[in-house]
Amino acid sequence: MKADGELGLSEVLSTIAEILRAGGVLRPILVDDDLRLVGHQEILDALKKIGAKLVPISKSDSRIFIPIESLGIYDDVSPSPMRIYRDTLELLYRGWPTPLVGLRSLSRNGLRVWAKLEGFNPYSWSIKDRIGWYMFVKALEKRGVSDVKRLIYEATSTNTGLALAAMAAIHGFSAKFYIPSSIQKASDTLLKVMGAEVVRVPKTLTIEFVNEVEEAARKEGALHLNQFENDYNFEVHLRYTAKELEVQLRHARIIPKAVIGGIGTSGHMSAISFYFKNRFRGSVSVYCVQPKEGEVIPGIRRVESGMKWIHWVGVDEVVDVGRDEAIEAAIEVARKEGILIGLSSGAVVAGFKKLLKERDLNGGDYVLVFPDHGFKYVEQFNEYFASKG
Repeated sequence: MKADGELGLSEVLSTIAEILRAGGVLRPILVDDDLRLVGHQEILDALKKIGAKLVPISKSDSRIFIPIESLGIYDDVSPSPMRIYRDTLELLYRGWPTPLVGLRSLSRNGLRVWAKLEGFNPYSWSIKDRIGWYMFVKALEKRGVSDVKRLIYEATSTNTGLALAAMAAIHGFSAKFYIPSSIQKASDTLLKVMGAEVVRVPKTLTIEFVNEVEEAARKEGALHLNQFENDYNFEVHLRYTAKELEVQLRHARIIPKAVIGGIGTSGHMSAISFYFKNRFRGSVSVYCVQPKEGEVIPGIRRVESGMKWIHWVGVDEVVDVGRDEAIEAAIEVARKEGILIGLSSGAVVAGFKKLLKERDLNGGDYVLVFPDHGFKYVEQFNEYFASKG
């Protein structure tokens, strides 16, 4: 099938919503005798963005119904059963889904809590592996390796930098990352181990100096993927994260009451909200967690600091959480569940607890998205213990 150009994400979002709500495709993609596209390109591009392996084509515009399962939508979230991979790239995307695990310490009286453990991703031990990989490979697909100077710049608070440092190492690129002054010192060491140059910027939030990084990249001819504006940030979570979570829940015969997660760029929670609210026709609530005003929690920030995709979708509520609350929740999970989670994950737990208390959440299944592992935050844990004597 021949098409002149692919439509952008914002141009096909309503079509994706229609497909998810219907559970299938209602019209074919129109082609002529030479299989040139002549109509309904929005359906073609919508199906591409959610990972369809097959698409319905016809020379006549008739009403149809083809379930999304018949189009291979879920083929790309099937893991390698023996966990054998040809290289570390396969280790990433063929290692999905990341685990979904029940949390006994938070479950009670008919209310069951599940955590999606994004710390199982191999490069940054975080959900940011998904966007680092997807933004990078899509940039190379569009521009070609020969047309890109083998240099990548990015503003990051650590995890996206680690993911992109891995992409740079695998593909023979050099990397230079700009990180806020408020971030833990361990980040410099980890990024340098991965071969990246690190520049500390005397600002608190990464979003505050993205334009400076853009200008530096332009002058040097470097590739600047800009996780804050790049629609592949949203798209990778639509195509993989949200979809694989649905498959896991369906396999466990669970229909969740709500999904709770933190917002930084807003990519993963916006995509999850869009997907679940359409796929389950509004029966699943989505709650987002942000830091209290004036406080810093690595990996998440406040909505008013500037986010793109959260304004495209509907979420039910945004909950404020303090830094100490996030740390205390992470410590509690470690001591009761035996897993070490990051501060943004701790914030998700703290936010969920607030919702339990203030919104009187009743029985059923609740999913908490844990963005990363806790090993990077030893400094913050030490500071907290010192402050408590």
